[in-house]
Amino acid sequence: MSRPELIAPPEIYYGDTEAKKYTNNSRIQQIQADMTYRALELLNLPPDEPALLLDIGCGSGLSGEILDEEGYQWVGLDVAPSMLEVALEREVEGDLFLQDIGQGLGFRPGSFDGAISISVLQWLLNAETSHPTSSPPHRLTRFFTTLHSALRNPSRAVLQFYPSSDDQIQLITTIAQKAGFGGGIVVDYPNSKKARKVFLCLFVGSGGSQQVPKGLDGEGEEVDDSKARFEARRERAKKGGKNRKSIKGKEWILHKKEVYRKRGKEDVPRDSKYTGRKRKPVF
Repeated sequence: MSRPELIAPPEIYYGDTEAKKYTNNSRIQQIQADMTYRALELLNLPPDEPALLLDIGCGSGLSGEILDEEGYQWVGLDVAPSMLEVALEREVEGDLFLQDIGQGLGFRPGSFDGAISISVLQWLLNAETSHPTSSPPHRLTRFFTTLHSALRNPSRAVLQFYPSSDDQIQLITTIAQKAGFGGGIVVDYPNSKKARKVFLCLFVGSGGSQQVPKGLDGEGEEVDDSKARFEARRERAKKGGKNRKSIKGKEWILHKKEVYRKRGKEDVPRDSKYTGRKRKPVF
């Protein structure tokens, strides 16, 4: 099966049907949630402090819901109108913008406390036309230059993506460094074909003194015993100190219903003992 970015541009590939299919897929929801939690760990924001984050390639708002749960305000960008329409139908909390990130970001300098991106960067590696401004190096340069400007000093950006070769990783990291970023590549589960995930962890400011976080290895274990805050959070979660919310659990459903009622939405289903209850499998 071909990778989506090789089939068509994102605004065409994610039409009305594909956008809804993607959003309603429970497996994709869980994968998106796991990668968003991991991106937040790598972002390493100060605990219990408000922050405005940029969700690059926000799609239908699956990552944005995790940002909501973690107490962050966020702004989302996406180039696919159908994805943003689904996000509006789902009444996500963040502000949404239709934007081709390969043309650059139009925000004021220092607007955001951090940025995340899930499964987006690889879309910039394909030239849609023969025009020089459509080349991957040109689009990546515009993206990273304007992203660097939009982030406050100091801050981080964590971009998860699916490279098809080491050459693509080298191209992306080189252009990001030329745009002024520090940081590098973080690879989780490098020896697993299925679980392997690549994150570009970028730093703004701090004199380049920040260390690139270590990737995860084995079955959810860290490579070393580093006590960086994002790893400490993971340890607390393992011990029950902080449990991740179920994406479609009862608490989440009740919260969304209450949000809809406050906004005056009609026909919100009533709460009952069956709310959020898992159905038995049908054979």
